[in-house]
Amino acid sequence: MWQATGATKVSEVHELGGVPGQPSMGRAHLLRVLDEVDYGMLIVDAQGTILHANHLARHELASGRMLMSYGNMLLGSNAEFTAQLQLAMEAAFRGQRRLALLNKGERELAMTFTPLSHPLEADPPTVLVMLSRQSTCDNLAVRMFARTIGLSPSEEAVLMGLCRGLEIPEIASEHGVASSTIRSQIKTLREKAGSASIRRLLQRINSLPPVVPALRIVMPMPHNAAESIHP
Repeated sequence: MWQATGATKVSEVHELGGVPGQPSMGRAHLLRVLDEVDYGMLIVDAQGTILHANHLARHELASGRMLMSYGNMLLGSNAEFTAQLQLAMEAAFRGQRRLALLNKGERELAMTFTPLSHPLEADPPTVLVMLSRQSTCDNLAVRMFARTIGLSPSEEAVLMGLCRGLEIPEIASEHGVASSTIRSQIKTLREKAGSASIRRLLQRINSLPPVVPALRIVMPMPHNAAESIHP
């Protein structure tokens, strides 16, 4: 698929140095950190082999909606997507950063391809593939925020509807209540959040730090099968 002279194994990285004089951060610790990043992340070698996939990337691969792993190779779920990935990967291995947009129905998956190899270093070429950030509604910090400011379950449901981009009549229809009820709940949750408008409220929501779901998915990937399971 892609040409290369060798492959970099994540397992070859035993310790990552930090501040001089401070203890190094262990590889296992770093992999746990990557699993908490709000973006799917994959490290791929020049043959298209997946060297590492974090938690959200493994979820995307397992879904098979747009990406898949076949024989530990990164592929699209159809020939068109695979061709897009290949073009972006080839550019990345020439030292160019690329953005690919995969569209399937109403769903879009944006992917950036960033070369990790430095021209002055002799390590085999690898590319970092980052996937779109998960939607605001999937960020558990939103529900934590709702509970921190004391929203009721119904007010929290309204907040989640706003995060999904729904209009007041749509939220009302979804919950089987009048639009006036939703407006009253929005007024209350704005007051509890100390936000003067829905726009300001959603700005606060969008600035919350990410909290990804705690559930870990285990995929039969030789490169990180052990890393997929955390104690």
